[in-house]
Amino acid sequence: MAVRAPEIDRACAEATELAHAAAVAQAGVITVGEHVEVRPEDARVVTHYFACDHAGYPGWRWAVTVARAARAKVVTVSEVCLVPGDGSLVAPEWVPWSSRIEAGDITPGVVMPTADDDPRLEAGFTGGDTARDADPAEWQQLRSVVAELGLGRERVLSVHGRDEAADRWVDGDGGPHNSMTKQAPGACQECAYFIRLSGSLGRQFGVCANEFSPSDAQVVTVDHGCGAHSDVVEPQRGVDLPRPVWDTISTEELLFD
Repeated sequence: MAVRAPEIDRACAEATELAHAAAVAQAGVITVGEHVEVRPEDARVVTHYFACDHAGYPGWRWAVTVARAARAKVVTVSEVCLVPGDGSLVAPEWVPWSSRIEAGDITPGVVMPTADDDPRLEAGFTGGDTARDADPAEWQQLRSVVAELGLGRERVLSVHGRDEAADRWVDGDGGPHNSMTKQAPGACQECAYFIRLSGSLGRQFGVCANEFSPSDAQVVTVDHGCGAHSDVVEPQRGVDLPRPVWDTISTEELLFD
């Protein structure tokens, strides 16, 4: 069933000067332009719209709502506000801080809380990487002991969390898809400075321990590489010195009569 629009109140509709004066009082330094239109809101309630001529508010309009009580002749101002019109410049949609933060935004003094339903984590001592080991009975017993003593971390990485981190690391500077790896003399898994991670992530990742490498102290993939590979040696380890021009080392035995 169609809803009938409220009839426009004649007295409220004719209160243009009252509405304009209210808009000017509210606007301050922002100019109130010409009257644009009037719309009924309810019985004996209408809204007058005036153009906003300020350069900082293109397309915005002043909206002044006026009303009249039942059987009353006096029209009063109910509300004055600046509202956007079609094609007006408006602020972007609000994005919560938790969704707006990016990698590297955590600086000294900044605390980022972790949501209870974070898919990257799982509750309590679940065994972590070793939860799928060959002896579930042993892990079941260990979990019971840990729960009794109140030990272990409250939350650990979930499978989703590990997979998400692995994808991010592979696509990052420590992965195989970059010019550094393409020009490297060898892969990290064959380098003496490569220290593997423990757990399931160790099959694909490790940490570089070469202070001269750009990846020092960073996570790298096994197929990453750089020019500081440990198997690269100097073509000549020693230097052959020429015979001295003046011999000051050897001695001769002198014979006296």
